[in-house]
Amino acid sequence: MKTMAKKILIVDHSELMTEVMSYILSGKGYDVIALNGPDHIFTNIRQNHPDLVIIDSLLPGIDGADLCRLLKRNKATKTLPVIICTDSEDLDQSLTQKGAPDDILHKPFGMNNLIEKVEYQLAA
Repeated sequence: MKTMAKKILIVDHSELMTEVMSYILSGKGYDVIALNGPDHIFTNIRQNHPDLVIIDSLLPGIDGADLCRLLKRNKATKTLPVIICTDSEDLDQSLTQKGAPDDILHKPFGMNNLIEKVEYQLAA
């Protein structure tokens, strides 16, 4: 019996970044959905039921950490694993706060680093 591929939703304002992550994760057998902004994230989650969300810390109109908090406070999405991508070290202490992401991926990141974090979150 073939198992369904795990779905990953990537939300990043950089089309290049979503393309690179999509390429890497699709190559590992994941089903990847990419959004280039936060506008339709809740609709997308409702329709596609991703197993993991990767959010850029800098999004047009909303901070990625704020978007993560909204996801973690929402009854329907509070258990959904979230990884935040950032080039800032400031987010590390936010991992202990309420509504924090499940993990942080520091830019620039290596392919193996991305895959390890995704596999860890999906195994949890």
